Amino acid sequence: MMRSLFSGVAGLRTHQTRMDVIGNNIANVNTVAYKSSSVTFQDLLYQTTQNATGANEKTGRAGINAKQIGLGVSTGSISTNISTSGSAQTTGSPFDIRITGDSFFVVSDGSNQYFTRAGAFNVDANGTLCMATNGYTVQGYGTTKDATTGEIVIDTSNLKALDIMSDENLISDPVATTNAYITGILDENSDALKTDAGQVVSVPFIDNLGYSYSAQFKIEFNYDTSTDPPTKLDGQYQMSLTDILDSKGKSIFYYGIDDTLGGVSGVAGEEMSSADKLKTLKAAKVFNFGTGTTPDGNTAYLTFDTYKTPSGAKPKGTLMKVSGTSGGANVPDPPVKTEINGQDVTGVGLDLDALRTFATGMAGMMDDANHDNAVSIDLSTMKNIDNKGTSTVNGKRGSLTSDAGAGCKVGDMSSISIGQDGKIVATYTNGQTKLLGQIATATFANASGLEKEGDNLYAATLNSGEAVINDITANGGSMTTGELEMSNVDLSAEFTDMITTQRGFQANSRIITVSDTMLEELVNLKR
Repeated sequence: MMRSLFSGVAGLRTHQTRMDVIGNNIANVNTVAYKSSSVTFQDLLYQTTQNATGANEKTGRAGINAKQIGLGVSTGSISTNISTSGSAQTTGSPFDIRITGDSFFVVSDGSNQYFTRAGAFNVDANGTLCMATNGYTVQGYGTTKDATTGEIVIDTSNLKALDIMSDENLISDPVATTNAYITGILDENSDALKTDAGQVVSVPFIDNLGYSYSAQFKIEFNYDTSTDPPTKLDGQYQMSLTDILDSKGKSIFYYGIDDTLGGVSGVAGEEMSSADKLKTLKAAKVFNFGTGTTPDGNTAYLTFDTYKTPSGAKPKGTLMKVSGTSGGANVPDPPVKTEINGQDVTGVGLDLDALRTFATGMAGMMDDANHDNAVSIDLSTMKNIDNKGTSTVNGKRGSLTSDAGAGCKVGDMSSISIGQDGKIVATYTNGQTKLLGQIATATFANASGLEKEGDNLYAATLNSGEAVINDITANGGSMTTGELEMSNVDLSAEFTDMITTQRGFQANSRIITVSDTMLEELVNLKR
C-alpha cells in the first residue's frame, strides 16, 4: 500500500506538470509566433517480485512471466510543436514580417545570437532594424558594388545588423542625365529657319551633382559650299550647341582649348590655366531627315559632354562657335568670336571631324576627375513635314520609350519595401530605388531541439544542430510584410487535454485517499 501512495503522488506531480504546460499554452494563445508544447508520460522503474522463467522441455512445463509492480509515472518529454505555423494576422506595418517555411529570423543582443519566428520589428533612432519588444537587432547582409558590372549586390560575406535607415540611406544621390531626345515637327517654312538665329531647341539635363541645366541648340539649313552661291541641301540640317543655361537662366557655356585633352587643335601656344579648363564640349552634327541618319551614315544622334572644373573653379572665357564639314557636306563658317580669354583666335575654326576625334578620345577618359557623363540626344523621331509654317520641336530627358538615362536630382527616402526573399529596397522621391540589404534566416537539422529563452527567442543546442544561415528562398520559404505569424495553440485541443488532465489528477488523488483508508483499516485491526 505504501507503493500505491507513492504512485499516486507521482501521478499528481506529472499531471500537475501537464497542467502547467497546458496553462502556459492557453496563456500564450495570442503571443506572436508562439509554438505550443505538449507533455508525454512514461512509467517509472518497476519492482520485480519474481523473475521470468523459460519453458522446460524435459518436464513440459511452460514459462512464467516476471511479476513486477510499477512505482508510478514521470514526465517523459515536453516537446514543442515548432513545425506547425500559426495563422496570419494582418497589421499593415511594413516592418511586420511573417515567415513561411521552416526558417527563423536571426537576431542579436550584441554578444549572443538568437533565433525567432516573431517578425514584429521596428527601426530605432539609429535606423537599425530591430525587435520591437526587446531591441535585439535583426541580422542580415549589407550591399557591395560588383567589380565587374558596377551594380549594387548583396554582400553575403558578413552577417551584421541592418542599418536600413542610416543617414547614408535616407537620401538618394543624384544621377547625371545620359539620354535625351528631340521630337516634334521641323517645318522648313517656319520663320525661325529663315533667320540667322535658326530654330532654337532647349534640351534639359541634370549633372552628377543634381543641378539642372538646359542645353540650347540651333537648327539651321545645311549648304553645299562647292557651288557659288552655296546651294541649300534639301532635307539636310545642321544642328549645333550654342549655349548651356543653369537653373536660373544664366549661361555657363565656355569653350576652352586644351591641347592635352586630345584631338582638338586651333589655338597654338600655351595651355589654358586650371581655372579655364574645358567646361563643356561644343557639339555639332549634320542630319538628314530623308534617311534618319547623318550624311556620313551614322544614326541620328547628337552627343555632347560636360566637364567639371578642377576644385570647382568656374571657367572664364568667351563663346566660340564651332563650324566645319561633315560627311563631305561643307558647312559655311558662322561668325566666330575673335578672342578667348584675351587670346586672339581670329580665323580659327574647328571642324566636326576634329570634334568627333575629341569625343572618341574622351570615351577612354571616363575616370578623369574633370569628366561628367556624356548626354546622347536621339533625333530619330523628328519629322520634316508641312505644319503650316510652325515648328514644334522640343527636347526632353530620357529615352523615347522610358525614363532610362533621364537622370534625377537628390531624393529623400519615401518608402521601404521588403521582398519575399528578404531583400530590402528603398524608394526615393526622385524616382530612384536602392537595394539596402537582405534579412538573413537560419534553419536547423532538428528545430524541435531548440531551447526556449523567453521573449519569443530560441537558442541553438547540441540536439538542434548548428544554425545554417542562408537566403530564405533556398529552402522554399518566403517572407510576407504587413503580417505576423500568430500562436499555433489549438484551444479546443488544450481544453480537451485540460479535461483529461483534471480527471487524471483526480484519479491519482483517489489512489492516495483509498490507500490512506486502507492503512486506517489496517491500524484499526488491533482495536
